[in-house]
Amino acid sequence: MTTNRMDPEIAEDFLSVTGSAIVINLPYRKDRRAESSAELRKIGLSLDHPQVDLFAAVRPDEPAGFPTIGTRGCFLSHLGVLRHALATGRDRVLICEDDLDFTPDMLSRLPALTAELDRQPLDLFYGGYEALPAGRIVAPDLVRADPAQGIGCTHFYAVRGAAIADLVRYLEAILTRPPGDPAGGPMHVDGAISRFRADHPDYITLVASPPIGVQRRSRTDIHAVKWFDRLPVLRGIAGGLRRLLARRS
Repeated sequence: MTTNRMDPEIAEDFLSVTGSAIVINLPYRKDRRAESSAELRKIGLSLDHPQVDLFAAVRPDEPAGFPTIGTRGCFLSHLGVLRHALATGRDRVLICEDDLDFTPDMLSRLPALTAELDRQPLDLFYGGYEALPAGRIVAPDLVRADPAQGIGCTHFYAVRGAAIADLVRYLEAILTRPPGDPAGGPMHVDGAISRFRADHPDYITLVASPPIGVQRRSRTDIHAVKWFDRLPVLRGIAGGLRRLLARRS
């Protein structure tokens, strides 16, 4: 692969390996939807592209054993995307949260990374994460993560093949257990997927190193909202400051 082609071709090749992208977005978070649209345009895609779908995130009324309502909503949203992939017969899916920002060097790295992902055995892939997990370098910019090593954040990851159905069953089982259950009760979805990987060590997880996607600074829908995000005028100022900080980082 070379990098002298149109940007859409580079991104489309990547999606052919990881699966069509599904962007999780709460319908009322139009700000994040617009930001996601802008990010996709940077790599030659859009929310109207045939390989990109928008998924209406879940906003439950109560935490039902989860740490917060938002934590439960995030869990149910990711489970909903995976169920949708299973129901529509997809053998691969790329899940993107609406606070995903692509790194400035993503397009230049994507052709080589896509080629390696196509060559390597692969069940899960993380394009972004909280901290690089322990593992073995299998190719430039690519690490095979230790199954026992947790991976924080779920803003940019792919699931392929039989792992989709197994992960759906695993997450659904968590919903049936009480908080603190030794087998795994209600928890953050990144923790749940990490437990899944530890309990299914035969599934191979590859990680882009360094990441090709990071989380944008944005008002949270998972944790308690800070006081300045509750007031309309200050919320707008806070959002502007976050965007400024994101551009500088």
